[in-house]
Amino acid sequence: MAKVFLPKGSRDLMPAMMNRRLMVIDTVREVFARYGFEPLETPAFERIETLTGKYGDEGEKLMFRILKRGAGGEAGEVDLALRYDLTVPLARVMAMNPGIPLPFKRSQIQPVWRAERPQKGRFREFYQCDVDTIGTDSPIADAECIAVVHDALTSLGLTDFTIRLNHRQILRALAEAIDAAEQETSMLQALDKLDKIGREGVEKEMIERGFSVEQVHRLWSYLDGAPIPGAAEPEAHLRQIFELALDLGVDPERVQIDRTLARGLDYYTGPVFETVLNGGYSGSISGGGRYDGLIGMFSGKGDVPAVGVSLGIERIFMLMEEMGLMPDTETTTQVWATVFSETTRSATLEAAAILRQAGIRVQVSAREGKLGKQFKDASTRGVPFALVCGPDEAAAGTVVLKNLSTGEQFTGTPEQVAIKLGA
Repeated sequence: MAKVFLPKGSRDLMPAMMNRRLMVIDTVREVFARYGFEPLETPAFERIETLTGKYGDEGEKLMFRILKRGAGGEAGEVDLALRYDLTVPLARVMAMNPGIPLPFKRSQIQPVWRAERPQKGRFREFYQCDVDTIGTDSPIADAECIAVVHDALTSLGLTDFTIRLNHRQILRALAEAIDAAEQETSMLQALDKLDKIGREGVEKEMIERGFSVEQVHRLWSYLDGAPIPGAAEPEAHLRQIFELALDLGVDPERVQIDRTLARGLDYYTGPVFETVLNGGYSGSISGGGRYDGLIGMFSGKGDVPAVGVSLGIERIFMLMEEMGLMPDTETTTQVWATVFSETTRSATLEAAAILRQAGIRVQVSAREGKLGKQFKDASTRGVPFALVCGPDEAAAGTVVLKNLSTGEQFTGTPEQVAIKLGA
């Protein structure tokens, strides 16, 4: 028998895990809906020209490219690529649908693919959870991104976190202040690694990128609080967004303005956001910002206001497991309908149908007879209740509902059992 393996950076999600994940996603989806974000889905792959030139050099290297069919593929030509994120496909959708009423608020929860080196909590296929508002430069839209992240995390039981805010124009002014306007992207790429490699690591990388020691020292002085020339306007804009976020119910202890925050993607044009868990947990669990220039790259109509934020749902899953916050439900099945015998099978199926019509989740046993084994089948799967319909119950039109953890039993019609379970 040949050995079988999963592709590196992927995994199978078994039912118990999927049930927990879906409960988390449903919680997040409900928060998105509370703010008026409408659901959208896009294809798993896009044309290669749609994706290239949007993510910077490092992002370009991580795209899963798809060879062209036929002779072109044999020659190594590429015409498609798997979706790298959900934002660029959204920009393409907006350009192709100019009649969408603006502002347009969309939510999207779908997998994306990146050819990264697999490691704990980092996979090559993973889900993103995004919300974006297109067509308005109102600071309320930026503040709502912060509020959505705040409410989603607290709804999941994650309460000790910090949402960090910065502005790309502040970072641009910072680059000019250290005489590195032409090296702004390089500066941001190094600064974006501050949480991972610390100041010494960033300083070493910047010097390797061609910055002088004097430039690096000036950079730290500005990041430590010295006034940045030309940054007054974006700083006032950021303060306005901060105050609006508080008006929306964001806890002031969970949000802060941080000059060191440098989101790595090239398309951000204004405020940027990133969320980290406090207490020694490394890496961000949410990120986003304003990208007013991206949609215009597709539509040719100049800048189109746009802002969005993404929850790192895979990392959130992992952290919730570590912290004991994941839902403990192994199965969504509520009742295991046992089959007493062939003569009572129809009565059992009819009872199961009545329960299902009432919204109760029922699985019918594949066994007949030997109720002990059927009860064990249910308990092994984490199903809390068993349904029994023996000859006496079938004749009376009743069933027995057994609580498998306490042994408590209730006898009644299927309709009465449905009412009891729904109570």
